[in-house]
Amino acid sequence: MRIGFGYDVHPLVKDRKLVLGGVEIPFEKGLLGHSDGDALIHAIIDALFGAAGLGDIGSHFPDTDSKYKDISSLILLEETGKILANKEFYIINIDSTIVLEKPKLQKYIPSMKSNIADKLDIEIGQISIKATREEGLGFVGKGEGIKVYAVALIKEF
Repeated sequence: MRIGFGYDVHPLVKDRKLVLGGVEIPFEKGLLGHSDGDALIHAIIDALFGAAGLGDIGSHFPDTDSKYKDISSLILLEETGKILANKEFYIINIDSTIVLEKPKLQKYIPSMKSNIADKLDIEIGQISIKATREEGLGFVGKGEGIKVYAVALIKEF
């Protein structure tokens, strides 16, 4: 078995959609990024590539490549799953924590889990997504951005 850790952070800005786990969440700000800025998916991708010893999201889907401009991160996640399968790895589980002040995410988490499970061809029960606040501390606490932590456990076939 192999474990990987992923981390991603994006600023919150006006005139962008807030997309987490492939779910568009109504909010006055969204995540700035080359793709759709989905920090949850990006952290999960980094955890999966890290576990497999395959680098990081930027080495597979560079932000210097125009084909990834505004792309849905779910497409990148699906491709990540294919890369792992081709290297003969399968996913045991994924655990993640989204850190943000607002908005509340609880009602969106089941849809996020469903999207991730679908793109990785795993069961919803293999995915954990939690959300927490920073109680007004730092850039996240001030509502300036979001950060996400993720770990993934994988095994070779």
